[in-house]
Amino acid sequence: MGDVRPIHALLNFFADRRELLPRSLSEIYENLQQFFVAVDRGRVIACVALYVTWDNLAEVKALAVAEEYQGMGLGKKLLETVVEEAGKLGVRTLFTLTIREGLFKKFGFVRRKKSFLPHKVWTECVRCPYFPEACIETSLTLDLDGKRKKSPKVSFTDSFMATSEPMVPGEPKRVPRWPPPVPPKHPA
Repeated sequence: MGDVRPIHALLNFFADRRELLPRSLSEIYENLQQFFVAVDRGRVIACVALYVTWDNLAEVKALAVAEEYQGMGLGKKLLETVVEEAGKLGVRTLFTLTIREGLFKKFGFVRRKKSFLPHKVWTECVRCPYFPEACIETSLTLDLDGKRKKSPKVSFTDSFMATSEPMVPGEPKRVPRWPPPVPPKHPA
């Protein structure tokens, strides 16, 4: 909890320079579990957040390194951390909306049209002070599942991204029971 205000100050330092989007204290408190930080002598000097957006899709956001610590590999280490964590969670595709593409491109992120991203992503965009006329971000994606053969039933595009129409998840076909039924024991 003690990292919230330093994260807020770090992010908004860059937001004031229009290099990141502004974040409110409440947004950071609500999403604190998604943040990774680098600390030097008790001071937060860098941060990044990993936000799971949808099935097989997560966003890398709020990547910032204090100016005096830039060029030391902290951004790279934080990005490696969220890529690894996304892999552990089973995320197949990462995306980011960024002003600075360089580090992301070194990691293999590629430019994508914003319309490629699901409309769920836009719920945050509409709160942005630059949306829609003065948007300052580029969208990039990274396929974490590139080495395995993709199944058409669960591919990134087929599962959510192929439509430019707003999508509303359907209701479940059946309401799951809780607790789940215990399977019968078979005699030995």
